[in-house]
Amino acid sequence: MVDLKKIQEEIYQNKLDKGFNVTDINKEFCLTYGEMAEAYEAWRKNKDDLGEELADVTIYLLGLSEILNVDLESEILKKVNKNKHREYKIINGVNTRVKEYDDKSDNK
Repeated sequence: MVDLKKIQEEIYQNKLDKGFNVTDINKEFCLTYGEMAEAYEAWRKNKDDLGEELADVTIYLLGLSEILNVDLESEILKKVNKNKHREYKIINGVNTRVKEYDDKSDNK
């Protein structure tokens, strides 16, 4: 299993070692968004580098998470669990959430 927290720390350390930004949060969000746009273009144009572009998105996201002191692995696991317990119903052709996850009733 992959240890996202460790990779997150490695990405941050690489940013420090190579002199990349670790303080301008607005810039990091914009760069992450730009990588997502590049991944979309690779998909849209059926390019061979789609996987690499998706990796770039993930690297930027993990780096940003470390800068912001967010344990993204933990947050992902919580969100996956939350989504698993939500209930949806097709209403007027749209998949609509009808019941929200209540973590107080979760039997952990």
